[in-house]
Amino acid sequence: MTDLAMTAPHRPRRLRKFVRWFVSDIRGAISLGFLIMLFVVSVLAPWLAPYDPLAQDVNASLAPMSAEHWLGADDLGRDTLSRLIYGGMASLYASFLAVAIAVLIGVPVGVLAGYLGGWVDTVISRVIDSFLSFPAIVLAIAVTGALGIGLTNGMISVGIVFSPQLARLVRARTLVVRHELYVDAARCFGGSTTRILWRHVLPNAIQPVIVQVTLLLAAALLAEASLSFLGLGIQPPDPSWGAMLARAYQNMEIAPEQMYPPGLAILFTALAYNTLGESLRVALDPTMKRN
Repeated sequence: MTDLAMTAPHRPRRLRKFVRWFVSDIRGAISLGFLIMLFVVSVLAPWLAPYDPLAQDVNASLAPMSAEHWLGADDLGRDTLSRLIYGGMASLYASFLAVAIAVLIGVPVGVLAGYLGGWVDTVISRVIDSFLSFPAIVLAIAVTGALGIGLTNGMISVGIVFSPQLARLVRARTLVVRHELYVDAARCFGGSTTRILWRHVLPNAIQPVIVQVTLLLAAALLAEASLSFLGLGIQPPDPSWGAMLARAYQNMEIAPEQMYPPGLAILFTALAYNTLGESLRVALDPTMKRN
């Protein structure tokens, strides 16, 4: 058992090195800080929003930016800032739900395919290739039609569509890890397949997934906006950034400024996810050096 412990990667040391590297990366720190701030603001929406996001005021229909409505109001007179703050929670919930489902499906499938090999790997790989042959958003729309319209069903569909990407990534990493000496040592000591997968294969195959998750969060955010824009995501009158963008698009010629708040919120949040993913990739990959 001593040889096995010496052969396996030293995870605490790797973690400390990663934390030092990541904290020193200003882009990653800013992106993480922005996302934390966004989460806190969304959670505190009932106390931070100046108005009820569902309250309508006909007299304030398409009102411009003012001291009363800092970001204006939509065509029903609902305060844009309040809906933007409340919509953040819906958009974050949607992206995290989709990615969580993708991880729960994709990671176990990828590990099993890469470790067991043989006909199991062949069947799983063909299924993955079949899913990946369709455009993601088209497949998500089809699955949403089968599950039913709504935010949760829509993001379950997106998670199912994203899972083959993670499965392929984890499978490729598992094919490498399963031939490492510490995995062979675990087999020699009589470790069960479940124990080997859980203790030795999965922790060392999961590294690229950490980076991919941040990129998928951005993709899920855009997918939620697309589905809500098409009326397949969150349903009126509940706010989300995609639904706000769709509503503003209907009045673009009259009040084009209403498209900016939700559009910029989606843009900066997706950019923060992608920048965080890039920082994680650099921090976790020992072959990469900072410029």
